[in-house]
Amino acid sequence: MRRLTSLGIGSTAVAAVVSITGVSAAGTAQADTGSPVVGHAYVNGNTAGTNTVDVLDRHADGSLTPAAVSPVAIGGAGLGAGLGSQGAIEASPDGRYLLAVDAGSSEISVLRIGADGTPSLVGSPVPSGGVEPVSITISPRGIVYVANIGNGGSNYAGFRLNPAGTLIPIPQSVVAVPEGSAVGDVLFNGIGDRLVGTRDNTSLIDSFTVGANGRLTAAAGSPFPAQSLGPIGSEFRPTDPSQLFVSNAHAGPGQGSVSAFRDGPDGVLTSIGDSPFADNQTAACWVEITHDGKYLFTVNTASASLSRYAINVEGSLTLLGSTAFNNGAGAVDARLSPDGSTLSVTGGSSHLVSTFAVDGGNLTELSNSPVALPAGGAPTGLVVL
Repeated sequence: MRRLTSLGIGSTAVAAVVSITGVSAAGTAQADTGSPVVGHAYVNGNTAGTNTVDVLDRHADGSLTPAAVSPVAIGGAGLGAGLGSQGAIEASPDGRYLLAVDAGSSEISVLRIGADGTPSLVGSPVPSGGVEPVSITISPRGIVYVANIGNGGSNYAGFRLNPAGTLIPIPQSVVAVPEGSAVGDVLFNGIGDRLVGTRDNTSLIDSFTVGANGRLTAAAGSPFPAQSLGPIGSEFRPTDPSQLFVSNAHAGPGQGSVSAFRDGPDGVLTSIGDSPFADNQTAACWVEITHDGKYLFTVNTASASLSRYAINVEGSLTLLGSTAFNNGAGAVDARLSPDGSTLSVTGGSSHLVSTFAVDGGNLTELSNSPVALPAGGAPTGLVVL
């Protein structure tokens, strides 16, 4: 799913949906809610030329409104077209920095978050260690890996993020990935001792253990079969770093699913229960798990819906149902608020962010959702702080 058109959603169709349904909804979301600002959300604009980050004020009632400073230029160049990845922008564990991929210039931008939530570029963007970075992940120890997918530089490349916000390449950390694999997500588990990467085009999952020096060691048998076509989004269970969940996007209409794996101490992936678990929707792409580890949400990009699962103790999934967007055309990532009370989803070519109230495994879209993003670029990736 390197582009929306590979899901059967052409840019013309997305634009038509936005023009019909997005204007009035977005207009409502632009209004001041009267609720105090308690945090911020950040979207990688993926803007061609000089890349940008869109900044949204997050209010106590869960709503989002564009910040006065938005968008913020971040130095590198975006691609200006869909990345088909999860994690195109991430926050450091201490919430001080944002790391954003610049897919058009093969760089990573590090941004310091000011006291008022405004991000500013730290130094200059640094080379990503490959070509066309699309996903980035940060461990609790400040180890950073980026997935590059371009010809001549398709790989995972490692860095350290120092306290000053400088990215320092880790020697001998680059692990090549066959060209055309189209890695959709690179992800550490919660304690940073294991890392996985999903290969969208070849339906494989790379699995590694992570050494004290930050270098990767491939697990015996890696890459592992993804159980269905088109693995993209992935998430480790917050309450159990050995349980991994991966969305499967390309099995066809109504055939979306989520795979559940146990990731052993040696990085070997084994299936949990009757995995994969169907969601009966189309193009299950992005995954987010509640902070208490009890529920999993997956965004179905072609169905404009969110599927809701309960996560059982051993890691098997029970489908609870699906919730439609008011306007979900081309959704491309999802993140919970720090307190877990809301779930926000970016809208890709529809240039929207939709937000839902979370009540256990139930989702209800807020009345002033979605909120509009700037028209330029192809927004992808989301951080909510």
